[in-house]
Amino acid sequence: MELTGIHIPLITPFAADGSVALDALEKLAHEVLDAGAAGLVALGTTGEPAAARDRFRIGSATKTFVATVVLQLVAEHRIALDDPVGTHLPGVLRDGAHISIRQLLNHTGGIYNYTSDPAFAYADDASFRTWLSTDRWKSRTMAELVAVAETHPAYFPPGQDWHYSNTDYILLGMIIEKATGRSWQQEVERRIVRPLGLSDTTMPENDPTVPGRHTRAYVSMPGGPVDITLFNPTIAGPAGAGISTTADLAAFMSALLGGRLLGPAELAEMKHTTGLGRGADYGLGLERTPTPCGDFWGHRGDSLGYSSIMLGDDTGQRQVVLSRNPYDPAGLPASEAAFTALVTAAACAGRTT
Repeated sequence: MELTGIHIPLITPFAADGSVALDALEKLAHEVLDAGAAGLVALGTTGEPAAARDRFRIGSATKTFVATVVLQLVAEHRIALDDPVGTHLPGVLRDGAHISIRQLLNHTGGIYNYTSDPAFAYADDASFRTWLSTDRWKSRTMAELVAVAETHPAYFPPGQDWHYSNTDYILLGMIIEKATGRSWQQEVERRIVRPLGLSDTTMPENDPTVPGRHTRAYVSMPGGPVDITLFNPTIAGPAGAGISTTADLAAFMSALLGGRLLGPAELAEMKHTTGLGRGADYGLGLERTPTPCGDFWGHRGDSLGYSSIMLGDDTGQRQVVLSRNPYDPAGLPASEAAFTALVTAAACAGRTT
């Protein structure tokens, strides 16, 4: 199913009296659409039942699911945050003896981001057309993706700086598999999706489809819009292959921040930020987002044709989840500004600073 607008009524629980906040949010939502987004769906909840069931690719929000599984394994003493990666994956990284699991989780290991490699960048028209015709259907193993990263030098010595790297979470997926004997998808399903009843959330292996009712992703090309909804998710794996809905992501954030998935010690570790450079607000698969009404925690999720964010407050009672299709590149700066304003407005509607 194609989504062509915003489900404004889903935001109404944020408002103290319903009307004023709704008008402001609707205005901001339409600014996002007017700036070039092909579609946007939003959900805010303070514990009210959610009704947003259009699935979309959640991109890097997948990382928070994976990080949660890793911290559960830490709680079970099956791995430790300060274990060297090489202890669990011998021979996979040239510097595996000096990079810890913690540094994978918070992107301070300095490992090259494999999606920055020219083979994955698709930065010009010719390479993107190659992706459209052939590369979008390719299957890739996690070991192959790490091997691509290993052909590049490290960004910095482990622990000395911060650089976002999808390779970190590919490695975490491999560690989950080694520690449990099951795939990272199976562990996310077993430990998070089923216990929380997230019936519209899937972590696909190599199926290129988005099941059920879902939003579609488009990209602007000289000949008109091109549908890029379908592609083999192994290009992203545990770094970004997930599929979900605004309702399910809100439920996940409520459970995570409300202490139903991790114990107090593990949740505190997740919120321990690096304090380094651009990653100063990044913890273990969870990022702090300051707002005028307090800190929220969550993750952005950018995938081919999709852009989303999921946030929750410290209590686990209030969540903000939004997804859009950033269609027109020329409108991205204006769309991003309006999107950011919408996130803040949704988080703080009905609240005083």
